[in-house]
Amino acid sequence: MLNYILYYLIIIPISLLPYPLLYLFSDFLYLFIYYILGYRKKVVISNLKNSFPKKSLEELKLIEKKFYSHFCDIIVETLKTFTISEKDIRKRCNYKNAEMLNEYYKKGQSVIGVTAHYGNWEWGALSMGIFLKPKTMGIFQKLKSNFWDKKLRASRSKFGLTLIPTDKVKPWLNENKNNVVFPGFVGDQSPFKANRCHWMTFLNQETPVFLGAEKYAREFNWPLIYAIVRKVKRGYYEIEFKLVTENPREETPSSITEKHVKILEESIIENPEYWLWTHRRWKYSKPDDYKPYQG
Repeated sequence: MLNYILYYLIIIPISLLPYPLLYLFSDFLYLFIYYILGYRKKVVISNLKNSFPKKSLEELKLIEKKFYSHFCDIIVETLKTFTISEKDIRKRCNYKNAEMLNEYYKKGQSVIGVTAHYGNWEWGALSMGIFLKPKTMGIFQKLKSNFWDKKLRASRSKFGLTLIPTDKVKPWLNENKNNVVFPGFVGDQSPFKANRCHWMTFLNQETPVFLGAEKYAREFNWPLIYAIVRKVKRGYYEIEFKLVTENPREETPSSITEKHVKILEESIIENPEYWLWTHRRWKYSKPDDYKPYQG
């Protein structure tokens, strides 16, 4: 009953707000989360200090405030996802070079996609079912609550995105290896096991990163591209594709992962406030028994 009350009496009314009121609500949310609740402020400032050791405390605090303002925009925009129209997504998500991916589609070539928790990854994924010709696939972690699992999957897939649970990714790829598809991976999540990943320097720190996208690209020999979701202005985003590799099997082990993580790093350095700094990204230390990925 509580889930129904929360969804129908709180979330949906907020989701239906016109955009000026939605972002006014975000401003109030920012004041509450940043100044009153102080949500994960210790995590954020620690991440920023370690990532930008040459910046002054004043510079870091400015980035921190800008991040929390953007973070609250992401919260309300995620709520908006439940009721947003295709017309609004078309207006608010612009593709700089969708033709890159669509050209592969014309040649009958599937492509692996990688993105990160940067800009608005929710709207970016939502828009791909509209703007891109290949069948797009996103990976999701099934929620314990059937109610919220059903609502979120319906919201995220309403414009054509196919959602596959983490344990079904490999079977889905095998089933679709003769179709033209665009499976998408999020490349900046923290691996569950620190010895089953790739360790590299990212934002001045030793960081474990998933190898999933690279492994699948190598297995199927599909080109891999990175999708940057930039914030143009409040409520508006631009998605740009960057080719990481066209021939995965010709790349040295871990080099594909290194390349797409470096693209993310460049984006963060350019506009650090748009990355998800509340994430406990560096909670693991490099294990003594770590063995580099051999391909």
